[in-house]
Amino acid sequence: MADFTENFLGYIINAVDILIVTYIIYKLILLLRGTRALQLFKGIMVIVIAMVASSFLQLRTLQWLMDKALSYGVFAILVIFQPELRRALEQIGRGRLFARSSAPDEKIVLDVVEAVVKAVFYMAKRRIGALIVIERETGLSDYVETGIGLTARCSSELLINIFIPNTPLHDGAVIMRKDMVMAAGCYLPLSENPTISKELGTRHRAAIGLSEVSDAIAIVVSEETGQVSIAINGEITRNYTEEMLAKLLREKLMPQSRAASPLWQRKVKNDG
Repeated sequence: MADFTENFLGYIINAVDILIVTYIIYKLILLLRGTRALQLFKGIMVIVIAMVASSFLQLRTLQWLMDKALSYGVFAILVIFQPELRRALEQIGRGRLFARSSAPDEKIVLDVVEAVVKAVFYMAKRRIGALIVIERETGLSDYVETGIGLTARCSSELLINIFIPNTPLHDGAVIMRKDMVMAAGCYLPLSENPTISKELGTRHRAAIGLSEVSDAIAIVVSEETGQVSIAINGEITRNYTEEMLAKLLREKLMPQSRAASPLWQRKVKNDG
């Protein structure tokens, strides 16, 4: 009976071990999907297969070459996969274990949502191109430093004036932190995902690129169509209405318990 129990526990541990490794491989594939790193990963797999085959067939020259490639391959992988490794570590760091303890102030969030939505759809109706980034857990200081520092209180008028064509700050992105506009004219990393629609321009690729390496919300107003799009976690969704945008921003910027209640109820409460 003791042997049976011991063997049964061993099977359970092995099964859990296999499930964990399978899950890690699955998440790794999701992380690499749609990037150039997936092709590099396939190349590494070819090298590994060649090394195993050369060892099995006693091809000593090929085996020597594969051993050398493997010896220096670890350093090459760290260099080649640096963006993906950074993205993976940031996704781990954005988990609940490292989440910030302080909840955002409800009134500040509502004011920011109102100002952003008003500015975005003012520009959308006039087909003024814009890229607005709202910082969340992942710090964006590196990207803030690429632009012109403002550190100004967010308002719809400020956002609109920044993106008016032929003004000094209209190119690049605006980065917001809570209710402050930290900088304008910021440069963002362009996504290299080959599956992105060809009809999307540089603003959209920059929005997707930043959302791939952070948990920020990137709002894009198309200069050609006036269409409003949102990039979050490497995915972009399009054709937002004012109600849809306001709802998404409330859900993402406020705790779920507060975001779930209708906006008019919270305004009544605040007025009272």
